[in-house]
Amino acid sequence: MKYRSLLWDWSGTLVDDLPPTLYATNAVLEKFGVAPMGREEFRRRFRLPYPEFYEDVLPGVPIVDLEDTFRSAFSESPEGVTVLPHAREMLEWCQERGIRCFILSSMDRGIFYKQLGEFGLAGYFESIYAGVIDKRDRIGEILDTHQLDRSTTAFIGDMAHDLHTAKHGGVDSVAVATGYDPVDRLSANDPTHLFDHLSDFRKWLEGSA
Repeated sequence: MKYRSLLWDWSGTLVDDLPPTLYATNAVLEKFGVAPMGREEFRRRFRLPYPEFYEDVLPGVPIVDLEDTFRSAFSESPEGVTVLPHAREMLEWCQERGIRCFILSSMDRGIFYKQLGEFGLAGYFESIYAGVIDKRDRIGEILDTHQLDRSTTAFIGDMAHDLHTAKHGGVDSVAVATGYDPVDRLSANDPTHLFDHLSDFRKWLEGSA
């Protein structure tokens, strides 16, 4: 098996939270008198670390002044969060084969743990690192703390920032086209692998055994 340890992004990789994220972002923009964004404009403009995105769209507004509005609107969104197709099956597959799994996510910790409990996914992960603004700042520590072999570890995500994080940590990057960044942006950031969805990644792993 090529990979014995996997670091997982959350949003757009294991769960689809784009609709409530867009809804909450637009609530923040409207509060400060900025026109709301459509889905494709948001996907084109949004990036991590997310304070940089908000500095672009709401220059000079401290991030702490946005967070309460975002959290409230996220919970009130008419569209909820769902587990992405193939995600649960992929995690079960990893668990059956003893592949160590970890979460590294910028998602707000409170929102993240609420979703983790509701979806019943906590048992699949050895350790969880949520609320990490810049994932590049933590990946090295995670790899060292858990004594993960960089040659058999990969980081799976849906955004260019995830790919940069993997490179910063010295591990392979696996991009999935199920989330926030369009495929052309993922491709332009040189992932080790790029898959349409997690089922394709699992099939590739089965072939690498």
